[in-house]
Amino acid sequence: MKFVLKSQYQPTGDQPNAINQLAANLNTGTRHQTLLGVTGSGKTFTMANVIERIQKPTLVISHNKTLAAQLYQEFKEFFPENAVHYFVSYYDYYQPEAYIPQSDTYIEKDAKINEMIDSLRHAATADLLTRNDVIIVASVSCIYGIGGPEEYEKASVEIKTGQTISQKTFARDLVLLQYNRNDYDPKRGEFRMRGNKAEIYLPSGEEIIDIEFLENKIISIKRRSSSLNSKSSILNSVRVFPAKHFVTPQTRLKLAVRNIKKELRERLAELKKRGHLLEAERLKQRTDFDMEMLEKTGYVNGIENYSRHLDFREPGTPPHTLLDYFRYRFGENFLTVIDESHASIPQIRGMYHGDKARKTTLVEYGFRLPSAIDNRPLTFEEFNRKIAQVAYVSATPDEYELENSKPHIIEQLIRPTGILDPELEVRPTKNQIKNVIAEIKKRIAKKERSLVMALTKRLAEDIAEYLTDAGIKAEYLHSEIKTFDRSEVLKKLRTGEHDVIVGINLLREGLDLPEVSFIAILDADKEGFLRNETTLLQIIGRASRHIDGKVILYADAITGSMRVAINETRRRRAIQEEYNREHNITPKQIIKAIRQSILEEKNREEEFPVPEGPIKEIIASLEKEMKKAAKELNFELAAQIRNQIKKMQKTV
Repeated sequence: MKFVLKSQYQPTGDQPNAINQLAANLNTGTRHQTLLGVTGSGKTFTMANVIERIQKPTLVISHNKTLAAQLYQEFKEFFPENAVHYFVSYYDYYQPEAYIPQSDTYIEKDAKINEMIDSLRHAATADLLTRNDVIIVASVSCIYGIGGPEEYEKASVEIKTGQTISQKTFARDLVLLQYNRNDYDPKRGEFRMRGNKAEIYLPSGEEIIDIEFLENKIISIKRRSSSLNSKSSILNSVRVFPAKHFVTPQTRLKLAVRNIKKELRERLAELKKRGHLLEAERLKQRTDFDMEMLEKTGYVNGIENYSRHLDFREPGTPPHTLLDYFRYRFGENFLTVIDESHASIPQIRGMYHGDKARKTTLVEYGFRLPSAIDNRPLTFEEFNRKIAQVAYVSATPDEYELENSKPHIIEQLIRPTGILDPELEVRPTKNQIKNVIAEIKKRIAKKERSLVMALTKRLAEDIAEYLTDAGIKAEYLHSEIKTFDRSEVLKKLRTGEHDVIVGINLLREGLDLPEVSFIAILDADKEGFLRNETTLLQIIGRASRHIDGKVILYADAITGSMRVAINETRRRRAIQEEYNREHNITPKQIIKAIRQSILEEKNREEEFPVPEGPIKEIIASLEKEMKKAAKELNFELAAQIRNQIKKMQKTV
């Protein structure tokens, strides 16, 4: 299927030129190029047009989950008929396994997996192996190991109508694919058997496969959406992928376990020779337990630490990542877009070394086998070898992107709306919070929103509390806020449930908040990572979507970074002013629909459809449906109807 872009807008300003140049460079084999586009110039729309023009599967990498979620929703709107997916780290909370020798402190891995994000990851990899029209928006977690695409595909099972197989054998095969049997309340990655029928809840969380048997033969295959009361479609065949990304066929698993036990024997001999008896005993107990679990169930918590053996890789070689899924299917015929490259590239560069230092300590003190070090993120060199053609996108590209992209640096400095870069003003830090409160209240009176940029998480929380006490609807946002909750906070700012958000660095790159007319940058003269020229330009850009945008930098001196940011903002403002005069353009305020968050979309899909009519009669009807579902042991449906009843009762 081809990429088909759906939009009510046509490229304007310098977008057509940027689209033509980017597409032409890609078609002639250019490997590196940069789109230098100011905030609000429609860089995402430009890249969507490029994807439609070149018709290549695309990986879009963002440096944080909040921006990735926004990009995912934008691309999904642009390409409603194509496979657009969201692939970020599935941890709501993650404390990596670590050991601190100085205090003899072992910190066990502690993580809370977000099931919805995990299902979105599975949907992404499944479509990568079955479709050509794929766009995946990912965080830098895409450079971490997820198991090999070839084994993932080989382990999958194709089910056909007319296939001869017993229900017992069918159930056993699903268990080998890491599906759990749950005959009462199955969820994604599980299955249940009912009489002569099997229901497979795919790990993507989006679909359920219904299989009907007659004696030892499959006589019917149907697919339906996981949303309630959805209609089924009849299939002749279907491919079922494993419920987990780390999966090794049973025949190869035995060999992998033997290789792990061989490494264990060699490592134990080495530790004992050095007199490290405690470390040797610790390693033996842990590894023996893991191998027993692997042999019995095919899976163990922390299985990724054995990925080198399970993938049969040579020592020191990189793990398989999402990039390998692209290369496995498309070779070098895919595009990588690195969004906000000035922030994403340093993140990709830095992942490997911190991970290696932590793992090396665990190995040295007998908590892990040496092969665990090869469960790691890619080095920057490995990353560059795995990507093919790449487009860096940023309003403030760094030296790396500019140097590698010469002479293919395409500027996009004109906003189709005619909106100018915001006005800038420098004010002293004395009484800066009181001054900020007065400015925010001016915007509240005009039903506009504000952002306040602080230097630390604690300060952001304290300022938000102080603003709330002053009668302002304030909220803070930083890295400890859960993935989906971040998008909810931003949505509430746009709808007016919040007047202002206080943040640190999550409110910089790429966020599309057209209601924000005022930004306060506290302690702007504290030179450093959070107040360098790139960061300041990115923060200033958040007010570039409002016709009356204004940014106040609270500082007692003008630093070099401040001077560069102020001069560049004024330069870009002058370019837009000249363009507006030449083309007789009057700036127009951006009015952008407020999308449902990913979480809301998923919840909406799962809601039980409510009939029309008097609300009390509807509730009575739903209660009958709930009891009927429970009697049929369809507890999932009963629970969904119950939740719908509760919502309606609150309305009453």
